[in-house]
Amino acid sequence: MEEPDVKLFLIRIVQTISMAIVWMLVNMCAGIYFGYAFFEGAPSLGNYIFYVWFLLSFAWLINYLRKKWKGWKEIGE
Repeated sequence: MEEPDVKLFLIRIVQTISMAIVWMLVNMCAGIYFGYAFFEGAPSLGNYIFYVWFLLSFAWLINYLRKKWKGWKEIGE
């Protein structure tokens, strides 16, 4: 049986990686697959909306991860 601290630490790592991958997949789908990340001549309204969403969601992701890891103690303390 694993120690509880190690198990919680590994769960936190998996949750962090999973959230980052989900964020990347959503933005990749909207940006690359739907074409909002690239300009065709001049930026369109869809490009502006995509980049605003991208920056706001990235700020949310960073804030979420900072709160998740805030106050984490080293294993064994």
